Amino acid sequence: MNVAATAFASLSLAALSAGGASAQPPSDMDYLRASRCRGIAAGLGADAAAIDAYVKSAARGRMPSVQDRADQEFAKAKREARGDGKTRLQAELAGACAPYAAPATSTS
Repeated sequence: MNVAATAFASLSLAALSAGGASAQPPSDMDYLRASRCRGIAAGLGADAAAIDAYVKSAARGRMPSVQDRADQEFAKAKREARGDGKTRLQAELAGACAPYAAPATSTS
C-alpha cells in the first residue's frame, strides 16, 4: 500500500510541476486526484474549502463520465477516511493533496 501511496504522490507532484508552468486547464487525472483529496478532507473533518474551490473550477467542461468517476473517488476516499489508516490519509492530505489546497496564483 505504501508503494501505491508513494507512486500517487510522485505522479501528483510531477503533474503539478509540469502543469504549474503553463496556463493549461487541469488534466482529468488532476481533477480525479483532487476529488480524492476532497473526500479525504471531508472524511477526516479537515477544512476542504480550497480543495472544493479547485474541484469546482476544474469540473468545468469535463465529460459526464469523468465527473461520475470523480464522484466515485470522493465517496471512496471519504469512506476510507472513516475507517482504519487515518494516519496514512492524513499524510496524503498533507503531502500529495497540498497542491490542490494551495491558493490559485494568477499569471496575468
